[in-house]
Amino acid sequence: MSWVAIWFLRKRNLNFSLIALFALAVGVPIGLVAKEHVDAIAPIGTIYINVLLATVAPLILIAIISAITSLDSLAKLRSIGLRSIFWLLLSNALAVVLALGLALTFQPGKGVGNQLGGLSTDAVQGQVQTFSQVVVDFFPSNVVQNFGANDIIPIILIAVVLGVAYLAIAEKELAQVRIFRDGAEALKLVIFKAVGYVIRLTPYAVVALTAHMVGSSSNLGDAFKSLLGLLALVWVACFIHMYLVNAAILKAFADVPIVPFFRKIFPAQLTAFSTQSSVGTLPVTTARLTRQVGVHSEIAHFTAPLGSTIGMPGCSGIWPIMVAVWGINAYGLHYTLGDYALLALLGVIVSVGTAGVPGAATVAAATVLSAANLPLEFVAATIPISIIADMARTSTNVTAAAVSATVVARQTGLLDDDIFDGRVEFYDDDELSESEVVGNGAHNGAYPGMPPAGAYPGLPAPAWPQQQPVGAHQAVPVPYHGIPVTWPRYVVPYEGVPDPAWQPPANPAPHHPRVYWGADELAVADEQR
Repeated sequence: MSWVAIWFLRKRNLNFSLIALFALAVGVPIGLVAKEHVDAIAPIGTIYINVLLATVAPLILIAIISAITSLDSLAKLRSIGLRSIFWLLLSNALAVVLALGLALTFQPGKGVGNQLGGLSTDAVQGQVQTFSQVVVDFFPSNVVQNFGANDIIPIILIAVVLGVAYLAIAEKELAQVRIFRDGAEALKLVIFKAVGYVIRLTPYAVVALTAHMVGSSSNLGDAFKSLLGLLALVWVACFIHMYLVNAAILKAFADVPIVPFFRKIFPAQLTAFSTQSSVGTLPVTTARLTRQVGVHSEIAHFTAPLGSTIGMPGCSGIWPIMVAVWGINAYGLHYTLGDYALLALLGVIVSVGTAGVPGAATVAAATVLSAANLPLEFVAATIPISIIADMARTSTNVTAAAVSATVVARQTGLLDDDIFDGRVEFYDDDELSESEVVGNGAHNGAYPGMPPAGAYPGLPAPAWPQQQPVGAHQAVPVPYHGIPVTWPRYVVPYEGVPDPAWQPPANPAPHHPRVYWGADELAVADEQR
C-alpha cells in the first residue's frame, strides 16, 4: 500500500523531496510493526543500490569526456578550462577538509554500537585496503575489468586521456573526429536520462531501506539520533562552505563585494534548494552570472555547467566524507590518520564526473566508498536522510560553481564591474525585437546619444570610446555585452565589414565573446586589406 501511495503522489506531481519524506515516514512504522518480516523487502533496497552503482562508470566516463571536448581546443583547455577545473576542485578540496575536520571533531556515529541495519562489525572489518594497494589500483590494468569492478580512478584517467586526445586531433582534423564529440554529447543526454529514471525510484527504495534498518537494528533510538546528528552536521558544513569559505575566495581572488554577490545569486541558490538539481538550476545560474554579476557569457556558460560535473562540494565533498566517517564510527572500523588522508584525496578525485541531478550525492558517496573499499552499507543506511540533506548540498554546489566562474572571469579580465555595480545592463538574444535592430545607419535618431552615421553606415563616429563594442558579422545580429541601455543593442552587418576570420590590428573590445571593431579600427583595416 505504501508504494501505491507513493505512485499516486508522483502522479499528482508532488515535490520529489516531499515524496521521499513521506517514504521515510512510512518506512519507520513498517519496520516496527513487521519486524520479523523486514528481510523479505530487503532485496528491494539492495537492487536499488546495485542499479545505482551500475550507472557510475558510464556516467563518469561520458561526463568527463563531454566536459573536455566542449572546450574545442587545447589552448582553451589550458586557459579557461584548466582555470575552471582548478577552482572547482579547490572548492571541493576545501569542502573535503571542512567535512573531515567537523566529522573528526564531533565524531558522528559514535555510540551506535556494533550493529546497525542488520550488518555487524565482523562483516565489514576486513574490507579496508592498505594505502599502497589503493595507489596501485589508481591506474588501469584492464579496461573491461575496471568498468566491471567500478574502479573509479582508472575510469577517470581513461576519460581524461580520451578527451585530451580528441582535442589534439580536432585542432588539425576536426571533420574526422567531430562524430566523437557529438556521440559523447548524445550519450551524455541518454545516460543522464537513464540515471534520472533510477533516481525516480528512490522513494520506493527509501521505504524498503528504512523498514529494514528499523526492523533489524537492535538499538533503534541511538541509530536515529546518530542519523539526525549526521544530518545536522552536514547542514552546518554546507552553510559554512556556502557563505564563509566562498566569501574568503571571492574577497581574496575576485575582489568583489561579498554581500551584493550573494544577493545577486540568491535566486540560483533558492532554485537549487527547491529542485535539488544543479543541472536544472543552470539557466538561473548562468543568467544571474551574466546579467547581475558581470561574468562574460563564454565563462558563465562553460564554468557553471562544468561545475555540475566537476567539483560539487556539497554532493561530492561534504556528503561522502561525512557518510564515510559516520559509517566508520558506527561500525567500529579501525581507521588511521593515513587512511583518512587517503579518503580525503579520493573525495577530491572522485568529484570529477558526478552528475548534477537529484540523488547524485548517493552516487558520489557510493563512488567514494567503493574507491576506498569501504562497505556500501554505509550509503544504504543514510539514504533515509539523504533527500533532506540534498537541499543544502545542491545549494552549496551551485554557489561554488558561481564563485568559481566569477574568479575565472576576474583572472582572465572578463568580469564586467559596470554590470556588477548596476551602471550598465546586459542584453541577449532573448530580448531582441525589431525596433532594437539597427542596420545600415538607419537608426533615425531612435537611440538618444547615438551620433549620426559617418563614413561607415551603422557605426558610431570615431569620437566614441574605442573600448565599446560596435558592429557584427555574417548577417546575424550579435548581442552587445554591457552597453548602456540608450545605445542600440544590435547592429546588422553591412557591406565592407571585414571577413569574420580576419583579425583587425587592434581589438577595441577584447573582453567580448566575438571580435568587434570601432570606426578607427575599420578605417585602418580597410587600408590594409
